[in-house]
Amino acid sequence: MIARTVHALTRARCPGPRRLSHASGGGPIEDRSESAHLTGHAALYVHWPYCLRRCSYCNFNKYISRGNNDVMMTECLQRETDTLLQLSQVSCVTSVFFGGGTPSLAHPSTIAAVLETVAGRVSLSDEAEVTLEVNPTPVGKSRLEEFCSAGVNRFSIGVQSLQDEDLKILGRDHSSHQALQTIEEARRLLPGRVSVDVMFGRPEQSVESWESELSELLKVCDDHVSLYQLTLERGTQLFRRVEGGEASVPAEDVTAEMYQRARTTLHQHGFLQYEVSNFARHNAVSHHNMSYWSGRQYIGVGPGAHGRFVPLGEGGVAREARTQTLEPDVWIREVQQRGHGTRRRMRLGHLELLEEVLVMGMRKTEGINHKHWQMFSPQLGLRQVFGTSAEVREFLRSGRLVLDDRGLRCSWDGLAVLDSMLPALLVELERETSRRLQRDERRKSSDPR
Repeated sequence: MIARTVHALTRARCPGPRRLSHASGGGPIEDRSESAHLTGHAALYVHWPYCLRRCSYCNFNKYISRGNNDVMMTECLQRETDTLLQLSQVSCVTSVFFGGGTPSLAHPSTIAAVLETVAGRVSLSDEAEVTLEVNPTPVGKSRLEEFCSAGVNRFSIGVQSLQDEDLKILGRDHSSHQALQTIEEARRLLPGRVSVDVMFGRPEQSVESWESELSELLKVCDDHVSLYQLTLERGTQLFRRVEGGEASVPAEDVTAEMYQRARTTLHQHGFLQYEVSNFARHNAVSHHNMSYWSGRQYIGVGPGAHGRFVPLGEGGVAREARTQTLEPDVWIREVQQRGHGTRRRMRLGHLELLEEVLVMGMRKTEGINHKHWQMFSPQLGLRQVFGTSAEVREFLRSGRLVLDDRGLRCSWDGLAVLDSMLPALLVELERETSRRLQRDERRKSSDPR
C-alpha cells in the first residue's frame, strides 16, 4: 500500500539525504539556460529541536530542553541563516517553514528575528508563505496571535487524533478538546491558512472508527488536511510495546482501506488531493512543501536540518545534499565558531538529482510535466526514459500510471501503490541514463578532434 510512501512524506518538511544509487556522474545539475531560475530561489526550513516530552512513536531529531537557552538558540539560528543564504547566493526565499521538535515552544521573538535576518539578506515578499508547526496545547494556543504578529501567516497543527485514549497511547501532551480549541483560534486569526495533521493506522483503530473521526474533524478543520499513516520506528516506546505484545496496530490491508476511505471522504467534502498525503480546498496548498516535491532548492537551518542547494558562494556548480549537526549543544558551538553547523555535505550527481526529482515529483497528483523534467534532463525526455520499458508499459496498460502529452503521473488507484512502482521507475531511469552516457562517450571517442 502506501506505508513506505507516506512514511517518507512525514519527513517532507525536512527531508534527509537519500542515496538512491551508487551510480557515478557528477555533471552539472541543470541546463544552463534554466540555471538562474533553479538556483536563484530557495525555500527555507528552520528546525527548533526542543519538546516538552517525547511522543511514543517519534524518532525525529528532538530533545527535551534542560534549561532556557532561547536567546542563544535565536542568535545561532540567525547566524546560520545568514551564513547559508550567503553561501547559496539566492536572491529570493520563496517560503519559510518552522518545524521541529515543537517550534511553538519558541518565543515569538525568535520567529521574528529569523524572518528579519532573511529579509535583510534576500528578498522575502509580504506574500511569502511562513508556516509554523503548532502543538495544540493551551500554551501553543495562547501564543498564536503573537506568532502572527511575528510574521507567521500559516499554521500547521499536529492534531493527530480526536480520541483522548489514542492521544495518551501516542504520548501526546494535548487533549482532543484542546486540539479543537486551537483549531478554532487559529482559524479566527488566519482563516483559510490552517492545516491539520491527523494520523491513521493507530493501535486498535478500526476502519469505521477512523471514518467517523475524520468526519468529525472535517466539521471543524480549515482548508488543508495532511494524512499520515503511523509507522513503527525501531527504538521508540510504541515499537517496543507492539513488539512485546502490549499493543497491536491494524494490518496492512486495513490501513489500505483506511487510506482509500479517507481519500473518498475528503473528496466528498470538497478537498482535492494534490499529493500522496495532502489535501486542500480553495487552493490552500502548502507552497513550501510543493518546493520539495517539485525538486526546487531548499536551505535547512538548525540542528539536524537538511538542505539541497548549489553553494555558489564558494564556487559550487552542482547541487549538494547538506545535513546540519544533530545535537543542539554541539550545533550551537559549531555555529558560534564558524557560522554554521553543517556536518555532512554530498555532491549530487546528475543521476542522483534525477532520481530525487522522480521520487518526489511522482508523489504529486499532477506528477511531472515534460517541461519541468526537461529543466533537469534536457537531453533525455520522459518518453525516452519510460516509454519503452516492458514493466512500465504494464503499469500504463493497467491504468496505474499515465504517460501522455502532459507528462508522467499516477492515476487515482496508482497513487495508493506508488511505492510498489517506484523501484521499476528508478531502475529504468538508471538504465536509460547509463545508455545515454555510453552513447555520448562513444561519440566523443570517435570525434577526430
